[in-house]
Amino acid sequence: MKCEKNASPSALELFLQGNSAHAQDYMGSHPEQRNGVDGYVFRVWAPHAVSVSVMGDFNGWNESDHPMVRLDGGVWEGFVPGLKRYDTYKYAVRTQSGEVRAKADPYAFHAETRPGTASKIYDLGGYVWGDKAWMDYRRANPIYEKPLNIYEIHLGSWRRTGDDEFLSYRDIAHYLVPYVKEMGFTHVEMLPVSEHPLDASWGYQCTGYFAATSRFGTPDDFMYLVDQLHQAGVGVILDWVPAHFPKDAFGLYEFDGAPCYEYADTRKGEHADWGTRVFDYSRYEVQSFLVSSALFWLEQYHIDGLRVDAVASMLYLDYGRQGGEWVPNMFGGHENLEAVDFIQKLNTRIFTDHPDVMMIAEESTAWPRVSHPVGEGGLEGGLGFNLKWNMGWMNDIMHYMKLDPFFRQYNHKDITFSLMYAFSENFVLPLSHDEVVHMKGSFINKMPGSDDEKFPAVRAFYTYMLTHPGKKLLFMGSEFGQFNEWHYEHSLDWHLLEQERHAKLQKFFQGANQFYLAHPELWELDFSWEGFQWISADDNQANTISFLRKDKKGNTLAIVCNFSPVDRTGYCIGVPTPGAYTCIFNTDDEAFGGEGRGDHEPVKSQYIPCNGQEQSLIITLPPMSAVIYQCTRRFPPRRKKTDGTVTVKKATARKAGAKQALAKPAEKKALQKPAEKKELKAPSARKSSDKPTSRRSSGKKS
Repeated sequence: MKCEKNASPSALELFLQGNSAHAQDYMGSHPEQRNGVDGYVFRVWAPHAVSVSVMGDFNGWNESDHPMVRLDGGVWEGFVPGLKRYDTYKYAVRTQSGEVRAKADPYAFHAETRPGTASKIYDLGGYVWGDKAWMDYRRANPIYEKPLNIYEIHLGSWRRTGDDEFLSYRDIAHYLVPYVKEMGFTHVEMLPVSEHPLDASWGYQCTGYFAATSRFGTPDDFMYLVDQLHQAGVGVILDWVPAHFPKDAFGLYEFDGAPCYEYADTRKGEHADWGTRVFDYSRYEVQSFLVSSALFWLEQYHIDGLRVDAVASMLYLDYGRQGGEWVPNMFGGHENLEAVDFIQKLNTRIFTDHPDVMMIAEESTAWPRVSHPVGEGGLEGGLGFNLKWNMGWMNDIMHYMKLDPFFRQYNHKDITFSLMYAFSENFVLPLSHDEVVHMKGSFINKMPGSDDEKFPAVRAFYTYMLTHPGKKLLFMGSEFGQFNEWHYEHSLDWHLLEQERHAKLQKFFQGANQFYLAHPELWELDFSWEGFQWISADDNQANTISFLRKDKKGNTLAIVCNFSPVDRTGYCIGVPTPGAYTCIFNTDDEAFGGEGRGDHEPVKSQYIPCNGQEQSLIITLPPMSAVIYQCTRRFPPRRKKTDGTVTVKKATARKAGAKQALAKPAEKKALQKPAEKKELKAPSARKSSDKPTSRRSSGKKS
């Protein structure tokens, strides 16, 4: 990655104005030749520093050998000859008090593995990508009307070696790619891979905003992992943290002896609960830093989307603060106007350059228009994300599923209220890492009752999630019934798959995910009432709900969920179309670990009014289950006679119409629709043999 000298002034100006979207191409370390000598040029922003120099293993960590020159705006530049890949370095920053601080490069592409904290020389120009088919597919297929079923993963604990050591990025690719593809997930979302010093932060206390963590290998190794997922038709989303950063001495914290990246006023600039600092979103140099970081992951690593962490903490000045601990904005309110402007600026730039990516907000309040276009900006405009986690749905469903089935009838709104606002944002339904830690219990252990009762409950609730409007996210281990809470230091309990019930539960998740992929009714109209219709939302005494999901062509699925342990034979649901309905998915299937109860033959509709419909189905609803019906044969509709009675149109009328159509072949041909454009298919898989408690600590290292 060469840095042309004649581009430096304009690049510096863009950086200082807050308009640089690729600041890493100018800042940091880059190969360059000066006076016929090959070396690396270094640039760093330290506006309060008295002096800055480059030190590393190449000069015995001597802070005097390679001084830097101050440019405009507090940017420092220096040249060091003869460096090579993997050489380690830091900046020696002399503060106004005379103290010398050894700082890692904020723009470094590679770093030492903890407990080491130095940056490493690394040129990113060498990797050859093989994911063109995926990138073309992504550009041609916006995610809004496509399936999105995300597998959330922590790379350090998904799977480990026999000695309980980390797998490399390349080893992870070997195991993860075929697994995710086989399980029917469309994307993986990785907890932060940005470099971080503290394992216990899960990656949410970042120090390297341009460096993939070296715990698992090199930047090229991480590119390989992303590339292999893409070649298998699996997208990649990263968690990205622009809300705060840790106070480790080598990092961004008081970089030149004074606040640079953070607010100077600790009432705005410190999260006491987390022991971290808040970015100063009003500083142009910080805006350039963060916007460039986001685009860097999307462009350099071909990432398909960023899930932006802790957005609520950015939006509110009083987030996590008591009265007197925060400063109102210029209008006397608690909104952080600078953060709002920054978020809108970030999303505007990203979607201008890459309209096909995802920007997903983890936003836990009722802030309006989070996933709406920016428009005119300010508090009246949208924040500009295109997806938002539905934390309200998540909290309601977590409360409901923990209840004894007897008490669920008194909390029925927990499974229905989400439809009151389901289409106000482009929602993702998250069952994430935050819900399986800190004594909250694993997904399966949230279910009441014995182990034999937990497994069918998991199947029913997951099917409810898959059929509820919105995109989907599931944390690793939930798909095979991990009993233990997730812990970042240990691998998932893969040995559980040696037990039949866990293996069958995994088979259920695989089958449910494949069913979801195969049915556009479940994802094509996720963000509109056109894709959803209640059948019955108020049968609280039976702990049941039923509804329709529809696609753009009008195809319809009828979903019925029974969250009680009672077998409901003869259960009546109204349907809009007369016909024979086949149960095409049943969580009580024996292959999934169920008992095989339910309707095994098509159920014919009857003209018995129910749920506001003229006709209805009388079905068998197994206990603690979800079933999905499809009309596989339509009956002719009834019509009213002149005397007010009702009859059915006879088939002879249809035959007569068919004869008339045959008599006019030219007219019929003229009415045919033009051929639809062939849809670009995703590349097929290749065959192959509350935030963590620790995150709220300082994250300092001795």
